[in-house]
Amino acid sequence: MLKDFFTKKKKYASIPSEKAKQDVPQGLMQKCQSCKKIFYRKEMDKNLQVCPNCGHHHQIGAFKRIESLFDEGSFIEWDKQLISSNPLDFPDYEDKLEKDRKKTNLNEAVVTGKGTINGFETAVAVMDSRFRMGSMGSVVGEKIARAIENARESSIPFVIFTASGGARMQEGVLSLMQMSKTSVAIQRLNTAGGLMVSVMTNPTTGGVSASFASLGDYNLAEPGALIGFAGRRIIEQTIREKLPDDFQTAEFQLKHGQLDKVVSRHDMKDVLTTILDIHSTGGANNETSTGV
Repeated sequence: MLKDFFTKKKKYASIPSEKAKQDVPQGLMQKCQSCKKIFYRKEMDKNLQVCPNCGHHHQIGAFKRIESLFDEGSFIEWDKQLISSNPLDFPDYEDKLEKDRKKTNLNEAVVTGKGTINGFETAVAVMDSRFRMGSMGSVVGEKIARAIENARESSIPFVIFTASGGARMQEGVLSLMQMSKTSVAIQRLNTAGGLMVSVMTNPTTGGVSASFASLGDYNLAEPGALIGFAGRRIIEQTIREKLPDDFQTAEFQLKHGQLDKVVSRHDMKDVLTTILDIHSTGGANNETSTGV
């Protein structure tokens, strides 16, 4: 009937079919680990994985960080071919390494090389916590030590971005040896009058925090980064005291004199440029000045 034709039918929300669910692109959205707000992943990537709402600094890949700091086309990677073996025949270690290589498109937990930051030639090592939690094995220590030696021989500054859970247990004492190897390389750089800037990102813990991460001429950190040697629970059980809520954060370390500055990821290139400019004996004439 004509009346039925013009009758407004009620609309009900329907549950998406399984096919419809599968049609939604995976990884389209991303939730902030701090404020829990949801953003488009592309928006977060464009903002260098810094939450637009609360400023929380999420983990960022090594090459994405390099891209945000170095002049376009200037970066040259070193020692990409170095790959970890399994010296202690640790069960399933090689399989785990291979999975991380496929997941991250990296051969190890650190990328080293050189390039220019606003015209200043700089050697760099960038750790990536997506690969074995950034743990320090023989290859990680070797690549960092070689990068420091290259910086010394070329008389250029060395900048390192740390992100690590500490020594890699699958390599035992060979992993712990990297603490002394890298520290000796830093001392040689220092004796030669070279400059080292350490930037600690979340997390920087264990043997990494107890060696090269803390030996910079300038020790910087990203906001909210976890920085420390032993875990909070172990320390509380040992000293039988409750620790402050902000214990081992970058802000806590700055307040207690363990850092020179906490620097937002968005300001990092300007701050590094200022440091490089201060210590330059020539090179680029850059007018950027943010204060350190």
